Amino acid sequence: MNEILKEQFFVDDLSDDQKTVITNINDYIQQTLNDKKTSVAIIDGAAGTGKSVVLMELVRKYMTDKHYKTSLVVNHPELYKAYRDLAESIPHMKAGDIRRPTSLINYAQKNHQKYDIIFVDEAHLLYSKPEPYAHYRGPNQLTDLMNLAKVVVVVYDFDQVFQTKMYWDKDLLFKTIGNHPYKMFDMNFQYRMVASDEQVQWMDDLTEEKPLKPFPDNSDFEFKVYDTAGALFEDIKKRNKEYGMSRVVATSGFPRIDGRHNVEMDSFSLPWDEWDPQRTHWAKREGSITQVGTIYTLQGFDLNYVGMIIGPSFGYDAKTDTMTIIPEKYSHKEVFKKRKDIKFTREEYKTFIANVLNVLMKRGKYGLYLTAYDDALRQRLVELYDQNH
Repeated sequence: MNEILKEQFFVDDLSDDQKTVITNINDYIQQTLNDKKTSVAIIDGAAGTGKSVVLMELVRKYMTDKHYKTSLVVNHPELYKAYRDLAESIPHMKAGDIRRPTSLINYAQKNHQKYDIIFVDEAHLLYSKPEPYAHYRGPNQLTDLMNLAKVVVVVYDFDQVFQTKMYWDKDLLFKTIGNHPYKMFDMNFQYRMVASDEQVQWMDDLTEEKPLKPFPDNSDFEFKVYDTAGALFEDIKKRNKEYGMSRVVATSGFPRIDGRHNVEMDSFSLPWDEWDPQRTHWAKREGSITQVGTIYTLQGFDLNYVGMIIGPSFGYDAKTDTMTIIPEKYSHKEVFKKRKDIKFTREEYKTFIANVLNVLMKRGKYGLYLTAYDDALRQRLVELYDQNH
């Protein structure tokens, strides 16, 4: 078994909080498996709370038991590869039972298949509208999955929503569930990072456009601010040699220079991550140290150290002493695609962009190295960092 994946998704020393959630969901599955109506178990938690760890304990229990017809679906191509990798090393688990949601829905509808339990990781990535170009023509993928199973176990993090075609909030979720029985299982405890609650709060405050303040120095979590992306990259390469799984990541908006669409600032110039059909997921490929990661390759994965370049769509307001979000400078157009059924405001688009930054900043277990493309924002972050060092 891939040791890095095993370490991330199967943890020997589960926390008491995680054990409690697993026990409670297991009880709920057992109570509702024979009900007439489909039941929905909702695992709700922020980035880094160990939602996938909890889900995988349930997956391992039910998907290796031949008494149950089950499937695990995930709409994230890199996570999908990782889960299929894991399945091959778990006795009695079939990699073929792990699918992308569109693939499972189309297969099951065509072949009149029904399931006891369908597990959905990163359910905030399910399509919430038809996407014909992606061969999905249903109303939304959760409705279709509920029509295929007795119990659907979904993992949601509403702060990881950043595309209109995958837009979910609690109102839409409950409207979709309708009169089906459901139960929420909250996971509001930080698990991935060794950072303190106050340090995690600092990251949240930054993306919520709250006044800036020095990063709290009250844990073993390593935090550094850099005046140049070049220096940040040199340190990330050192961490990668020492500990592995250390990468540079960035948010969108970097201008094209001489036809290149790289991430370029000061002495730093590297291409964006490449989606690759190969089995090894992006963060584990040795070559990806010379690429810049995005939400599309890193959502749901742990790194040891993350080098975060805050892109041009974030600026600084000296009057309020806050980081500002500028949607007009965000170049990834998927975020802004229009929908017939929901009209999004500028504030909502700002929230999508803030969510991308928040999720990427929280990828690193042991450290966050930070810089910003905008001169004023970078200078202010450096100034606050220097106050403490």
